[in-house]
Amino acid sequence: MKPNLFITGLAMTLAATVVGPLQAGQEQNPTTERGRYLVMVGGCNDCHTPGFAESGGKTAVNEWLTGSLVGFQGPWGTTYPTNLRLSVQGMNEAAFLAKARTAMRPPMPSPSLMAMTDADLRSLYRFIRSLGLAGVAAPDYVPPGRVVNTPYVEFMPKNLPPRADARRP
Repeated sequence: MKPNLFITGLAMTLAATVVGPLQAGQEQNPTTERGRYLVMVGGCNDCHTPGFAESGGKTAVNEWLTGSLVGFQGPWGTTYPTNLRLSVQGMNEAAFLAKARTAMRPPMPSPSLMAMTDADLRSLYRFIRSLGLAGVAAPDYVPPGRVVNTPYVEFMPKNLPPRADARRP
């Protein structure tokens, strides 16, 4: 039986579109592909990839998860999105799972990570490691009230109504 070249070409095009292009050296397996999916739906790139949100998600994979020099400032101080590609390369899988189960400073959605299964966290870890080293380390945390010399986004609520329990005599 002769292969149908149209069907074969269509299948290859769909596979490339759905799975997406892989970087050189990035392994393609269900675990890393699950990690890639979790990075996308979990919004990891929104903070940890410079320009991702501004580009409508059109940032190349080789630029993903390299951290940011733009901080997030609130009552907790100023935090910076970590360069996950650097930090995860220095961790084994068990250390990554332990870190993911630890509360982190805002705006990191720690409850979301803590709710993930070990299998999901392993997929995230393996996908991040598959990307390899890139970028520079993010600035260090700055405690509240200290001078910040980098760009930052202010997370300070304005015009909050008084809390019900604060009105009690």
